Amino acid sequence: MAKELDGTVALVTGASSGIGASTARRLAREGASVALVARRGDRLAELARTIQQEGNVARAVVADITTRAGAESAVDQAIAAYGRLDILVNNAGSMLVGPFADAPEGEWEQMVGVNVLGLLYMSKAALPHLIEAARADPRHTSDLVNISSSAGRVARPGTAVYNLTKFGVNGFTEALRQELQAARVRVSVVEPGSVDTELASHTREELRAGVQAQVANIEALRPEDIADAVAYIVTRSRRVAVNEIFVRAAAQSW
Repeated sequence: MAKELDGTVALVTGASSGIGASTARRLAREGASVALVARRGDRLAELARTIQQEGNVARAVVADITTRAGAESAVDQAIAAYGRLDILVNNAGSMLVGPFADAPEGEWEQMVGVNVLGLLYMSKAALPHLIEAARADPRHTSDLVNISSSAGRVARPGTAVYNLTKFGVNGFTEALRQELQAARVRVSVVEPGSVDTELASHTREELRAGVQAQVANIEALRPEDIADAVAYIVTRSRRVAVNEIFVRAAAQSW
């Protein structure tokens, strides 16, 4: 039976866990050949095996996307393996929370490096291939999907730099959508609320209990809920562009 994404190639960053891993598995089930990009090669290899055991196609690509060379290498490896690129999911992210005045500067640099520079480097490296796929593919469309956050809409104490990066992702996404509309490259943003992933565990140990207390009474979203949103975006007919999906946990008020 034909699948929606048969013949397409997707690249997912931050694919070694959480939303990235779930999104990669979902796109593979929809028929895409998937390049799995992250720094943790052991986890990528395990995920690639899982996808292959499900009868689908995936390849691990170990790369540090916070450098231009790393991002370009990730895209080059995907093209070398599959010959094209139809879908880019910029999922890799870092969330290090805490009061701005007390935060080590290295935390700012890490969040900007992953959430902003990594997304920019990957988008720039992928765009020529996405434009070509939209021009030559029978679907006459391709997709660039950025994973932002509810923190790209709602600012809260203790997340100032994270807010800075995610508000930036939202603005960049909308501007790029307008730039690429004529090329039939659809540019979309997904803004998850509280999701049960390892992201919050990266917070400094002395702040971790406070972060956990904020979401203790919320049934968090699961990574596959966000994978559903991404899959919905990229499987639409070319006449449909889903610009933005904002997904919060049902009990989340912020």
